[in-house]
Amino acid sequence: MAFESQLAQNDGRFFYEPLFAPSPSEVQLAETTIGSKTMRAPIWISSMTGGAEKAGLINQNLAKVAREYGLGMGLGSCRPVIEEKESAKDFQIRHLIGDQPLYANLGIAQIEEYIEQGLSNRMVELVKSLEADGLIIHVNPLQEWFQPEGDQFKNPPIDTIKRTIDLLDTSIMVKEVGQGFGPKSIETLLQLPLEAFDFGSFGGTNFAVLENHRRNDIRKEEWKPATHIGHTAEEMSDCVNKYLEHNNDKIKTKHIIVSGGIKNFMDGYYYTQKINTSAIYAQASGFLKYALLGEQDLFEYVDAQIEGLKMCQQYLQIRK
Repeated sequence: MAFESQLAQNDGRFFYEPLFAPSPSEVQLAETTIGSKTMRAPIWISSMTGGAEKAGLINQNLAKVAREYGLGMGLGSCRPVIEEKESAKDFQIRHLIGDQPLYANLGIAQIEEYIEQGLSNRMVELVKSLEADGLIIHVNPLQEWFQPEGDQFKNPPIDTIKRTIDLLDTSIMVKEVGQGFGPKSIETLLQLPLEAFDFGSFGGTNFAVLENHRRNDIRKEEWKPATHIGHTAEEMSDCVNKYLEHNNDKIKTKHIIVSGGIKNFMDGYYYTQKINTSAIYAQASGFLKYALLGEQDLFEYVDAQIEGLKMCQQYLQIRK
């Protein structure tokens, strides 16, 4: 019983294999090509700061660390750039991030509106004005449902995603926000020519919960059970692998980004190894925390992540 109790405390996702590790100086993390640009580590800085008070400072610090360590970055919701031109300066960070992947970001409700009004050129202009490499479409119908002032979609999100791909001659990513995707949605997205599909899985920030807390009517209590709807990164990874096993010839999406519930580098390493196609992982809260503390703290945080990944690569094999 004592041995079983001790074993239960171990991280059962990995085999620890200390006999075969090369010298630390020989360990190199795999590079990932996003569009025409190269990431030197499998870490994506998740979209955040849309409309935040300190958005400019946060984005600048994040851009600097992305350049230093060879990471990719998604901007927070860029709707303010379109609707409030003075906000653009908070998002214009190409000069700081250098030649690293940088993606603009819009919610699917706004994209649907622009398309319906014949204003798809706004998305083109947004990507161009920010010198971004493409556009992230964030899909958040449950969040919108719980918002007292939330948008209601006129069309299924998949139709809007497909129309955006057809209308825009730019690289596209699709990201769920807070709840993840079920098997049917996963299979459909994998067949689209996306640069990346971001899980946004259940386990990170639950925006349905946050929005429900803002309500002041009877729905706040009655709708509460629905805030726990979602799919974890583990479940979604299994769905991807199962589909890949039998339908590899149908896959058009180039990369998977695993976000939502990624607490540390070991979580990230686990999922990048578990998924049987090109995969990187993303974090938001950790980056946001240290970006607010300052540039030095942020650099130390990312350095610890990179060294941790190298340790994993040296000694750990995942249990598939």
